[in-house]
Amino acid sequence: MEHNAELKEFLRTRRARLNVDDMQIGGTGGVRRVPGLRREEVAQLAGVSVDYYSRLEQGRNINVSDEVLDAVARALRLDEVERSYLFQIARANPRRARRRTPARVQRVRPGIRRILETVDDVMPAFVFGRRMDILAANRLARALITDFEALPPRDRNMLRYTFLDESARELYLDWEEVARDNVAVLRLDAGRHPDDPLLAELVGELAVKSPQFRRWWADHNVRERSHGTKRYHHPLVGDLTIDYESVSLPGDPDQTLCIYTAEAGSASETALRLLAAWTGSQTPPAHPATGGSDAEHPGARHAERLETEER
Repeated sequence: MEHNAELKEFLRTRRARLNVDDMQIGGTGGVRRVPGLRREEVAQLAGVSVDYYSRLEQGRNINVSDEVLDAVARALRLDEVERSYLFQIARANPRRARRRTPARVQRVRPGIRRILETVDDVMPAFVFGRRMDILAANRLARALITDFEALPPRDRNMLRYTFLDESARELYLDWEEVARDNVAVLRLDAGRHPDDPLLAELVGELAVKSPQFRRWWADHNVRERSHGTKRYHHPLVGDLTIDYESVSLPGDPDQTLCIYTAEAGSASETALRLLAAWTGSQTPPAHPATGGSDAEHPGARHAERLETEER
């Protein structure tokens, strides 16, 4: 019997997070040794037999219908992203996932690169690929986050940067929230591409090197990149609050264009313009916190490195 390990763990963790006091279930008395709902309670809410739901949660390769998956999704109170993920992993073939196929090389179309260059002086922008690889980034994005293009191709990855580069913890004011979100995005990608050997390699490396990644990966949370807000503490221009919009590219659903903007007239917009002016002139601006030269600021080494690379 083939077993779907991801389906098993996803259903178990979704069941465990529910609060029985918020659910309308009959016969819920007795001492609970584990958090969340019992299997029989989920089966009751979904309108299926306990045996059937138990086999489903055990990851057994049963021919589950869309109607049953919809009922289970409602019982577990899944959001739209989680529901879509449930359908993906329930339809996955564990035997096929073990037959690793060579990873396809991801390439950014010239037209998309021109878009990045067009907004180079006003908006940080980059293109994500599978596994949250950074496939392309304009000059302002490299100055805001890090110069991914100066790294070996293998290291041009947002997860590796977030968990393995200490500067990321200083850059993101809400590092834990950003890191958790990135893990959830990667988990969603893993459900779509269970046979990706590079993704398996990335997860294995991060699990070994980062206890936090290992713990959050085990939560089996999923998230889709769409839009949101991030807060930064940049070594040259200080604190910024940046809004981002993510758009899947037509013709390649595995690529996402991400564009950052700041509210018009805000201090963050001023800081972005200052950063853009510096990347264009290569003259480091005075740090807003000190009013002095960046040669005295902790970000001076970062500035000098970017300046040298731009030459």
